[in-house]
Amino acid sequence: MEKYGYRFSFGPWNIHEGADPFGPTVRPSVPFEQKLQTLKELGFDAMQFHDDDAVPDLDELSPSQIEAQARQMKARLDDLGLVAEFVAPRLWEHPMTVDGAFTANDPKARAYALDRAKKCADICRYMGTDLMVLWLAREGTYLREAKDAVQATHRLLEAVNALLEYDPRLRIAIEPKPNEPMDLAYIPTIGHALALGFRASDPARVGTLVESAHAVLAGLDPADEMSFALAFGKLGSVHLNDQNGLKFDQDRSFGSVDLRRAFNQVRVLDENRFWEVGMVGLDVKALRTQAPEVATKHLRNSLHTFLRLIEVVRSLDRQRIDELRAARDYEELDWLILKALLGR
Repeated sequence: MEKYGYRFSFGPWNIHEGADPFGPTVRPSVPFEQKLQTLKELGFDAMQFHDDDAVPDLDELSPSQIEAQARQMKARLDDLGLVAEFVAPRLWEHPMTVDGAFTANDPKARAYALDRAKKCADICRYMGTDLMVLWLAREGTYLREAKDAVQATHRLLEAVNALLEYDPRLRIAIEPKPNEPMDLAYIPTIGHALALGFRASDPARVGTLVESAHAVLAGLDPADEMSFALAFGKLGSVHLNDQNGLKFDQDRSFGSVDLRRAFNQVRVLDENRFWEVGMVGLDVKALRTQAPEVATKHLRNSLHTFLRLIEVVRSLDRQRIDELRAARDYEELDWLILKALLGR
């Protein structure tokens, strides 16, 4: 399978039990070892991790125990010829972070969140990656008056700076989302994430991760969000998927809802040589009613859709596109793209 220089990843959460926000699981859990093997068999190159995917129950472990388990996980990856793309601190499920992590009103909760994130930075180092993803899931409110948003923004910046100081090799990619689980998020878009990063103590080490569905939920176009980050050299990774409108975060297979929207994401990434910058992460989930024995086809479909769209992008007549732009003949440009997507 020709991958055109790109490397691909997904996380263990992308082979899951079929729960949605409103119902129970419908498929049995899959052992982690089987997920790793599936990742390899499907032609992926890397696994994405939450900190407790790599080191379960890390809050109950000593530093030496955390190091030992993280290095054991790296050895398992090495045996399969895989790597860890990033590790992300899971700061949204612990009782201490119910009202936020870095932006919690309770100083003990903020201290817990920073300590947990530092443990994650250690795990990054032991796993052989310098990339931490910060999905600021509970950094917001259900009620605007419940927190001081100016103070909360400063607290986010302080946390980023503390992590940069803790590990001078660490890179941070901030993953914005406008809502869910919080109703009102403080870092809802790539513009917000970039602004925070540019104010950090070492801006060169703070970038972003664009998730397709998160951009759609903000009423924005994922390709434009990627372009904005790329313009500043700040796109560290992507989570490609699809989204059927302003619903809950669906994580549909890439290109399955809006193929034109998927095409433009691939076009932006390829025109800017993203394969030299980072990996292509697929954050997709199987349809809820998919049978367990075939509940990895969403990953296959997403990977092959990306690769087929690379072929479409690279087949375009660039000179003709430039001519149509200069002539302002956008209907003809539209038809050129449609014909390419239709295979004509």
